[in-house]
Amino acid sequence: MQNLLPEPPATLLPAHEEADAALAAAAEQDTDEAYAEVAARFPTYSAGWAALASRALAAGQVIPAYAYARTGYHRGLDQLRRSGWKGHGPVPWSHKPNRGFLRCLYVLSRAAGEIGEADEAARCAQFLRDCDPAAGDALASH
Repeated sequence: MQNLLPEPPATLLPAHEEADAALAAAAEQDTDEAYAEVAARFPTYSAGWAALASRALAAGQVIPAYAYARTGYHRGLDQLRRSGWKGHGPVPWSHKPNRGFLRCLYVLSRAAGEIGEADEAARCAQFLRDCDPAAGDALASH
């Protein structure tokens, strides 16, 4: 059976140039403290939380990674809803402001799997694929 209803339009989060610049400066310093300052200064900016989550996961700090990723995920959901998202539909990886949310979703899936929360890991992995299959491919290759 073919779905005759059109897919909702892609949701494109707004750019946040000041937060992007702060994140770029944190990347130059490359310290947890610099990234934490970005998250504290711009708490609704998922990319800051994604950076903290990714760094924590890479360092084997699964619980902090899970907490950072979940925070960025929820802040991203809030932004998606404010941008017209109705709970489904594409959130393209190709739109750079969407990447913080998508990165949080990816790390949340991985961290959930590492703590044995298989249902949450699977749900987040499926949600990421539903948002944009290219996101999972891009993130898995890093």
